[in-house]
Amino acid sequence: MIDDELIATVVALLESSKKTIALTGAGISVESGIAPFRGNGGLWEKYDPYEYAHIESFMSNPEKSWLMLKEMGKHIFKASPNSAHHSLTTLQQQGILGSIITQNVDNLHQEAGSRKVIEFHGNYKKLVCLSCGNSVEFEKERITAIPPPPRCDCGFTFKPNVVLFGESPPLEVLKQSEKEVFSCDVLLVIGSSALVHPAAYLPVIAKKHHASIIEINMEQTDLTSTFTDVFLQGSAGSVLTIIRDCLRNQ
Repeated sequence: MIDDELIATVVALLESSKKTIALTGAGISVESGIAPFRGNGGLWEKYDPYEYAHIESFMSNPEKSWLMLKEMGKHIFKASPNSAHHSLTTLQQQGILGSIITQNVDNLHQEAGSRKVIEFHGNYKKLVCLSCGNSVEFEKERITAIPPPPRCDCGFTFKPNVVLFGESPPLEVLKQSEKEVFSCDVLLVIGSSALVHPAAYLPVIAKKHHASIIEINMEQTDLTSTFTDVFLQGSAGSVLTIIRDCLRNQ
């Protein structure tokens, strides 16, 4: 049960904030049926990430990498936005929430209707050719055809437009994300342990520039004891629905 006083504190912070942004991680999509990569049931229990999800592995043996990427895609294409995604969309529409920086690659924020979504790790539903730079939509039907992996017209194997191990987010994405957290009054950290770099630096930057950090997670994280101002324990869907409804009734 979420403490009413904590909710009241969060509502007051959001109402007084001139700029609020959200940083979302795998935990927000769990309720949509997408398991996080780490932990029980995670993809890394079955596939060694450095063997299947490293850029060097992909370049040397894309067919092997696509075994993991296909399984990942099956879960992503089955998923639909949940109440957490929809609540954030509502907060954006009300002018309470500005941008969303997401570490997820599932496109669920956009499917829920959110705008100004910064995709820190890319988007699985787009394919990119590392040879010629061609980019196309990755349609659900193409998953069932794998193997062989999808190929570009130039003959090179397509890669989902996601950041693999050994890669960095595009410089423009890094600059855009840092600019957002640099100037916000409130940062909502939702479903993220804030351990994966460089995204883990974003709450640090926000805090250094005097933003309030509101964390929503099922369990406490390293962030909770270091930078978080208000910790709300619970599922992203239930907590964000309460916050949304409280703000709507103000």
